[in-house]
Amino acid sequence: MTKQEKVNFVINTLYKLYPEIPVPLDHKDPYTLLIAVLMSAQSTDVRVNKITPLLFERADNPYDMIKLSVEEIREIIKPVGLSPMKSKGIHGLSHILIDKHNGEVPKTYEDLEELPAVGHKTAAVVLSQAFGIPAFPVDTHIHRLMYRWNLTNGKNVVQTEKDAKRIFPEELWNDLHLQIIWYGRQYSPARGWDLEKDIITKTIGRKSVLDDYYKKKKK
Repeated sequence: MTKQEKVNFVINTLYKLYPEIPVPLDHKDPYTLLIAVLMSAQSTDVRVNKITPLLFERADNPYDMIKLSVEEIREIIKPVGLSPMKSKGIHGLSHILIDKHNGEVPKTYEDLEELPAVGHKTAAVVLSQAFGIPAFPVDTHIHRLMYRWNLTNGKNVVQTEKDAKRIFPEELWNDLHLQIIWYGRQYSPARGWDLEKDIITKTIGRKSVLDDYYKKKKK
């Protein structure tokens, strides 16, 4: 297969598997998505989706959020981990949204990345999922799969994002990043990986990754 044929195979396989693409984090608007994505750092979406309703019951907009203290926010979100940093971030960014953006979530990387506890990946998720602006947020699943599929050398997520944006058509970015995440969880996980179920890696996978897999299977 040529590189382009491999890319087309990935796109077509993912669209067959995920014609409807669920968004992993429950939210109702850009603000609640921003908070949910911030909370998901080094946590699972399942855990975040259990805790966000408790927080959003108290405050689902920046004006109500700043009425809570950092300690109150921290108590609610403790189960998702890193709660000291996340609670300060949520409180701080809510203030900035009110003071600088009329209580609205901004629509640029620059403005989003100025918010406390908001990095490039969080900004990219908000732009793509809340506003439909083309972005390609790279999480651990995408980083792992792009390397397994020999579509990046995957030295770091920055390089993986650049490679993904280069090889996939821009109009597909917002769907593809979610489809790859779901595929990674269901068919190509980091642990308990069964290559027989992982049709994409089995078909186009990096030779060293496949060799390594079969070596371990023989042991």
